[in-house]
Amino acid sequence: MDLESFVEVQPDSHFPIQNLPYGVFKPESGSEARPGVAIGDYVLDLSVIASAGLFDGPLLNGSDCFNQPNLNKFLAMGRPAWKEARATIQKLLSSTEPTLRDNEVLRQKSLLPMDNVKMLLPIAVGDYTDFFASMHHAKNCGTMFLKTKNPIPPNWFHLPIGYHGRASSVVISGTEIVRPRGQGRPSGNTPPYFGPSQKLDFELEMAAVVGPGNELGKPIDISEAGDHIFGVVLMNDWSARDIQSWEIVPLGPFLGKSFGTTISPWIVTLDALEPFTCDAPKQDPHPLPYLVEKISKNYDIQLEVRIKPVGEDHSYVVTRSNFKHLYWTLTQQLAHHTVNGCNLRPGDLLGTGTISGPEPESYGCLLELTWNGEKSLSLGGKTRMFLEDGDEVIFTGCSKGNGFNVGFGTCSGKILPSSH
Repeated sequence: MDLESFVEVQPDSHFPIQNLPYGVFKPESGSEARPGVAIGDYVLDLSVIASAGLFDGPLLNGSDCFNQPNLNKFLAMGRPAWKEARATIQKLLSSTEPTLRDNEVLRQKSLLPMDNVKMLLPIAVGDYTDFFASMHHAKNCGTMFLKTKNPIPPNWFHLPIGYHGRASSVVISGTEIVRPRGQGRPSGNTPPYFGPSQKLDFELEMAAVVGPGNELGKPIDISEAGDHIFGVVLMNDWSARDIQSWEIVPLGPFLGKSFGTTISPWIVTLDALEPFTCDAPKQDPHPLPYLVEKISKNYDIQLEVRIKPVGEDHSYVVTRSNFKHLYWTLTQQLAHHTVNGCNLRPGDLLGTGTISGPEPESYGCLLELTWNGEKSLSLGGKTRMFLEDGDEVIFTGCSKGNGFNVGFGTCSGKILPSSH
């Protein structure tokens, strides 16, 4: 029998009882931030459930992990505690369990309409790493800029390429993004351009949220990497392409990326995504032993990008992609990150890099969709090569089950004019 909740969940909802993603919210403006779980159009306040003594398993009984302003303490407890919490919450919300269903006072105190709460960053992000794990994206970028016979550098097929990003500018969905200023490539013998970015772009990504970390000097084995990943969020790693292209040689991305990275408020756990696993692409050449997995898996998560042009109420689909297109898996990314002894910590974010598919309509950024501004993108009666002030970019992601969805909600941001 399929699991059902006593909370009414619409058929197209991203948040049925099979999902139960975690977030952090404030019930009202003056209140304390606390963890919650999404169920239908409601948020289950985990601090209320914990205070009522309903987390009665051996790992969570008496723990204050749900009386925190973020999820980091819970993340650090590891997979056994996550499984215990999921089992307890699923039981409490199920249609056959009376504990919450029949206790009107507790139900009204713990189940809050999602529209009435303010969502916050669910984690304290200590560090943020961005990878470059999509072969289609790497190939398109190489074709555009390298002008060589082999558009993908040979090292790309041997290791998940990444760089260290800026954790301080990771923001929650709905936060407005100020158009960054910086230098752009000179034209001829003129000095470099300086001013607001002329090539502001989105990047369709997802990010793994790290659970338990590792000690400095002690790598995480590929076979254990999955136990160090709590779940996944949608991520828009905004990019100023003109700033990025001028600064990137020889040390890589800096001001073109560090001005803002938007994540969705809900972290979907790997347990919830387990029914949607699929084979990862065949890797050729065969990776080095420390990156070889017994089962190499991705997740079938349908991704969509819409742009709502400035002054319009309607948004237009510009990209339909899928997480399963990634060449390097989340676990390979994490194992590679630590192979040199680098220590990860609970709440760290590992971005996938732009998730592009093989077809033009599945390209994950405007750089690819417009081929670096060589062709325009049609949005109803308007055209775009890159983002204009007032444009809003909206990501959604969803895995389709048998009669239910496991989704991420939305990850959105609107562009504000440069502050100077």
